[in-house]
Amino acid sequence: MSQLNDLPSSVLQFYTTASYPCSYLPEKLARSQVATPSHLIDTGVYGKLVKAGFRRSGAFTYRPYCDNCRACVPVRIVVDELILRRAHRRSWKRHQHLVATQHDLYYHADHYALYLRYQMRRHYGGGMDRDSREQYRHFLLPSNVNSRLVEFHENGQLRMVSIIDKLPDGISSVYTFFDPDVPGASFGTYNILWQAQQCLTLRLPYLYLGYWIKESRKMAYKAGFGPLQGLTDGQWGPLSNVQDRGRT
Repeated sequence: MSQLNDLPSSVLQFYTTASYPCSYLPEKLARSQVATPSHLIDTGVYGKLVKAGFRRSGAFTYRPYCDNCRACVPVRIVVDELILRRAHRRSWKRHQHLVATQHDLYYHADHYALYLRYQMRRHYGGGMDRDSREQYRHFLLPSNVNSRLVEFHENGQLRMVSIIDKLPDGISSVYTFFDPDVPGASFGTYNILWQAQQCLTLRLPYLYLGYWIKESRKMAYKAGFGPLQGLTDGQWGPLSNVQDRGRT
């Protein structure tokens, strides 16, 4: 991970959480480094934090800071070098009629219902499939940066919702959920391609996808969008150069 030298350390403080069960590697413990206070993390500051490997969940800005594991690799797409594979082209053609509209972050009952259905079908038993309305709001809707909620409709029916952050050098993909019951759909793939196209339109070089973990099946799809860059030892470079970092 990057050092904190380039970050506004004069106004921010960083603390490390206690250990908690890892969401991606079974039987492992994780810890996070958290940037505070959240109200001082505006778009410019957050852009620097993202380049240093941080990410946000609501107003909570963090990066992995585990004692004996460095498996989490921050990754980003260099959008003007993105290679479209056959599956990408199929997805783009299949869903190009979706109508995308961007909004300020806001709560809507239809979004929450779609979120629960998505969690039940795609992540059953993970805990988020039982999220209350307040848990949903707390997870996705607080933000001190330039965030947008994007709705995707098909013939007037809500199919997908995506939260994105617009940064000085790119877009950070925060979270996406979609209709899990449409046969033959590939909404997740289409959404990444749509975000990459937004970067190109805005002349932003990078699409930040959060973390990639070689051992995690949940993360495998990210490596399919290349060339992908990873952040290791404070430097962004081709993910293909990242070997199994394992445990230190």
